[in-house]
Amino acid sequence: MLRYSGFRLAYEALRGHRGWGPAWRKAAPKASYDVVIVGGGGHGLATAYYLAKNHGITDVAVIERGGIGLGNVGRNTTIIRSNYFSRENIRFYDFSLKLWEGLEADLNYNAMVSQRGALNLVHADGQRDLLARRANMMRLEGVDTELLDKVAVKRLVPLIDTENGRFPVLGGFLQRRGGTVRHDAVAWGYARAADARGVDIVEQCEVTGIRREGGAVAGVETTRGFVGARKVVLAVAGHSSRLAEMAGFRLPIETHVLQAFVSEGVKPLIDLVVTYGAGHFYISQSDKGGLVFGGALDGYNTYARRGSLPMVEDVLAAGVTLMPGLGRLRVLRQWGGAMDMSLDGNPIIAATPVTNLYLNGGWCYGGFKAIPAGGFTTAYLVATGAPHPLIAHFGLERFRDGRVIDERGVGPYAWAH
Repeated sequence: MLRYSGFRLAYEALRGHRGWGPAWRKAAPKASYDVVIVGGGGHGLATAYYLAKNHGITDVAVIERGGIGLGNVGRNTTIIRSNYFSRENIRFYDFSLKLWEGLEADLNYNAMVSQRGALNLVHADGQRDLLARRANMMRLEGVDTELLDKVAVKRLVPLIDTENGRFPVLGGFLQRRGGTVRHDAVAWGYARAADARGVDIVEQCEVTGIRREGGAVAGVETTRGFVGARKVVLAVAGHSSRLAEMAGFRLPIETHVLQAFVSEGVKPLIDLVVTYGAGHFYISQSDKGGLVFGGALDGYNTYARRGSLPMVEDVLAAGVTLMPGLGRLRVLRQWGGAMDMSLDGNPIIAATPVTNLYLNGGWCYGGFKAIPAGGFTTAYLVATGAPHPLIAHFGLERFRDGRVIDERGVGPYAWAH
């Protein structure tokens, strides 16, 4: 694998950049593999990379129905953070944040990791009490966090109307190590690094069936023929329930569409990631100057990647309420992604009822920030057959046994998570 470096960049610049090659091979599927990963998004590619790097398992194929970076991994709002309440989730997501902090050196790829800070706004005394409890839990786990008053919030983000009539801002909950990462660069970086370790990345290849023999998985049927496998991983954000149906079981997952937006490019306005929980709106500014933002799910179930106009109006109204200045900007693009919404709002990384078939899904809003830890722990599960301690609470059996993780306290309503 060609190493990227300042020297290499200068050398290629002097000769017209003629020395760069493809970042990864365009592999054709072999007849069989030790491990087939269905889904070439962030979690699928990260799983392949950590299987090869940490466990020496390189006879691996990642099968993606489209192109790398064109699925959900390229359709989110790029936010990373670990500001959770339950002890188990704090540990898992902060492990992911630590992997993000070393990712570029690990992959030798510029993923534009920017730890600019993630700020949750406070609008009521009860919410402040809840966030204070969350902050205390994070500190007990050794994770950074700060509680801010209204003056400090206004100083950090002058654009916020702290006195807005709908939900006045009383303060904030800040994690300075949170921030953003360029989403498609994450996919490209993991793809390049996995390919360099021998993983086949098979694009434009859709899985149409999962073959079982004697209760165990035997491989996958694809639009490019049957591909045998000793083990199969499903890592298809937004479509986990459809793949599970192919394998003969059902998941406690609903699929909804989540829309995101980007404005025209402007000079620096917002240094942080800002989350307006009461209005369900979040926003940050990209390195190109566009404001990237989103809000709540569309309420209906769908596998489509386009949302409804009422939700567009709802998100934009929330944004202008919080930051009236946004009303002067033009929205350049809007897009949707399919969300696997589990019934307790937490992911599933686990073995399934089919022997040697594993699942990485149900990420709801939180899949992007968990990519490194999700791939790391899924690889551990596949290689050893046992869940990593960080994902012991993400098992599928929790729904059967009534031991769900209700991080937000909103009950078994997928659309509410």
